[in-house]
Amino acid sequence: MDRRLTREALRLMERHEPFVRAMVVNAIGSVPGKIGASMIIRGDRSFLGTVGGAALEEKVKEHAAHAMRIRRGELLHFDLQKWKEGGLPSWCGGSVDIAIEYVPARPNLLLWGGGHVAQALANLLPALEYDFSVADDRPEWVGADRFREAERREVVPPSELWDRFDPSAFTHLYLLGYDAVKDTELLRLSVDRFSGWIGVIASAAKRERMLASLREAGVGRAALARVHSPVGVAIRAETPAEIAVSIVAELIQEQHPRAPEPPVRAGSEKKVPVAR
Repeated sequence: MDRRLTREALRLMERHEPFVRAMVVNAIGSVPGKIGASMIIRGDRSFLGTVGGAALEEKVKEHAAHAMRIRRGELLHFDLQKWKEGGLPSWCGGSVDIAIEYVPARPNLLLWGGGHVAQALANLLPALEYDFSVADDRPEWVGADRFREAERREVVPPSELWDRFDPSAFTHLYLLGYDAVKDTELLRLSVDRFSGWIGVIASAAKRERMLASLREAGVGRAALARVHSPVGVAIRAETPAEIAVSIVAELIQEQHPRAPEPPVRAGSEKKVPVAR
């Protein structure tokens, strides 16, 4: 195991950056990269380590870029035999299987409003290793007694939130506030300054009033389209704990997107027996 790769993987995970890890998991015959040879490919396509170099490594980089796009890994087989159909331009003569692992960016949530839903969320996130910070303009709602596992707890008005926090440090912003006016103010500031995922807990009426206010302030359609409300998986959640579960379920779905169903060829349909 390469300590440099381990340190780099941990660094990227702590920075909430996605990456791909490629590893030789099987080798037959003469190959440059033995079992366990690994490399990390970052989102900007820079890399660390090697699985063997030359044409093999370039192919692995291509597949890593594809894995970053579709957010899913795969197992690949390569023949290092120039004379073989489909083989790489290599005279080594062996073959390798390489596992491409997509490692998603671990969520880092900023919760505006330290109320009941935020506290319920805070009880679920640590077990998933999802980082979070909480901000509110009411000191009694952001204490360590309510958010012991928070990375940061800040008492700050909405107008100063992005002066106190670095927007690029977070993947998700949830507006869980107690005041529609303050939520709207923060939402207006955030659609311009925060490039991540924005979720708002609001009734249908509150949501429409907030969006109408932003439109009147000149916020464009593309920016408004980034606002997600309601948030969470539709499980008919009502209590703060249930809403927190629905939000976490949505985060998990985002971390592990479903693979597309393979196309069904004509004449290959299979009937599924119906239970009686």
